[in-house]
Amino acid sequence: MLQNLDIRDFVIVRELELDLSRGFTVLTGETGAGKSILLDALAIVMGEKADSSQIREGCSRAQICATFTISESLKTIFNPWLDEHGFALEEEGNFIQLKRIIESTGRSKAYINGENATLGQLRDIGEQLVDIHGQHEHQLLLKPGAQRQLLDRHAHLTPLQEQVSEAYKNWLSVDKKMKVAKTIGQNLAKDKERLSWQLDELDLLAPQVGEWRDIEHEHSRLSNAAELIEGSQILVNLLSEGENALVDQLSKAQSLLSDLVDIDSALASAKEALEPAAIQIDEAAHTINRYLQKLDLDPDRLHLVEARLQEYYRLAQKNHCQPEELPGVWGQLKEELASLEAAQNIEKLEKELKQTWDFYTKQAKQLSSSRQKAADQLSQSVTTAMQSLAMAGGKFVVSLNPLEQGNQFGLENIEFLVAGHPGVQPRPISKVASGGELARISLAIAVIASSVSQIPTLIFDEVDAGIGGAVAQTVGKLLKQLGQEHQVLCVTHLPQVASQGDHQWRVQKLVDQGQTMSNIQVLNRSDRVQEIARMLGGTEITETTLRHARELLDQ
Repeated sequence: MLQNLDIRDFVIVRELELDLSRGFTVLTGETGAGKSILLDALAIVMGEKADSSQIREGCSRAQICATFTISESLKTIFNPWLDEHGFALEEEGNFIQLKRIIESTGRSKAYINGENATLGQLRDIGEQLVDIHGQHEHQLLLKPGAQRQLLDRHAHLTPLQEQVSEAYKNWLSVDKKMKVAKTIGQNLAKDKERLSWQLDELDLLAPQVGEWRDIEHEHSRLSNAAELIEGSQILVNLLSEGENALVDQLSKAQSLLSDLVDIDSALASAKEALEPAAIQIDEAAHTINRYLQKLDLDPDRLHLVEARLQEYYRLAQKNHCQPEELPGVWGQLKEELASLEAAQNIEKLEKELKQTWDFYTKQAKQLSSSRQKAADQLSQSVTTAMQSLAMAGGKFVVSLNPLEQGNQFGLENIEFLVAGHPGVQPRPISKVASGGELARISLAIAVIASSVSQIPTLIFDEVDAGIGGAVAQTVGKLLKQLGQEHQVLCVTHLPQVASQGDHQWRVQKLVDQGQTMSNIQVLNRSDRVQEIARMLGGTEITETTLRHARELLDQ
């Protein structure tokens, strides 16, 4: 779970360190107080895009650090991932720390357990640690592609879907070769001759990726041999071997300073400052000496490098490209020739086409079978949840509509259908569901999907917008129930939801020295009564709203 979130100089947050607990935590406060800023910070530390506009005004950088504790059951997932990607495991193996620094230049740095990481790696591990449900997520239900992704993600079918996609791409590749083979006709021999002629010279050169840069560097070094030797020797003399060399001068200075320190210890810091300087200069001298000993400036090698450099230039001009692009051109020409040669064997291509299609359909049918089981389960679970979300008698159906021919996503389209009332035929959700119904159905799906998820921390950002009354209380109970198995954080404006929280934080906007700051206060029982009363009655808190707030908390 998320144990600690440390935010420095991010948007309107100066310095904020939060220690989080298990269970269901609610974040409340006035609109614009900065509740969603916390979730933005968490998203950034998990690899989302960041820019310099998110640095607090007047500061040079922003820093966000999130520390997660990992249960014994989840170590089997995270420890192998950390080890595979070369990140240090904590001594006890119970912690994962993600860190992001945003610089004023717009660049950012990422770290996992104190070591440099890529944003892709942050996203990869972040998706396994935290699941964020946004306040506008219900709008995704209107998009067929999002409906398919939601079902596959809920049923843990994404890896299988990716295998199906890869199998389909392989079939498409062979199908393209087949079409080329059937249309080439009389130009086949002529094109083969042209490609063979182009490849003859490139095969002799055999350009490799990155080789051009290496050749340029080596040519520069070899062609400036005399200057490198002379300059390195001068440096060695200046540093360690010549008359009045720096090493000797520093040694005398250290000796003299040591005698003076014996007289007055106030010079001790100066003595300490000289020690690393002497070490570094000595190391520099040794490094340059080693460089001189290993310096290979063979004239014959220079001749070979120059010849290869010239051949790169000649073939680049001949193939109308830059020298560093020759490896790609070489590979492309070889592929074209292979396609032409394969085109002479239609029978072989037909066999390969059938094999790739059979493999695709086998994978796709397995995906369809798993999707159908998941669709039935999700349909039933969401329908059940709808009954307590002011949609009594309503029905939710995940429909799998077969395609005439499969595509990279499988053999069917996924479509969400809904009936808002009993006796009504379910129809596409995009055509019949109101905004409030969409929000409730989306919330039901999120809670159901999260209940079977292994992700330890779940965050809901105002997903209860558009509901109220008894439905809001039911939503609060659902989230509280979810908090028994996961760590749940919820940004909400609804007192019925806030009162269900095991913990409650109030986010406030303050003005300090002319600057607007966001601050968070952990509320005790008395504070919670006041905050929920504010949520019930606005700015004017009466005894009635206080009594109602106590009743909500007692319930």
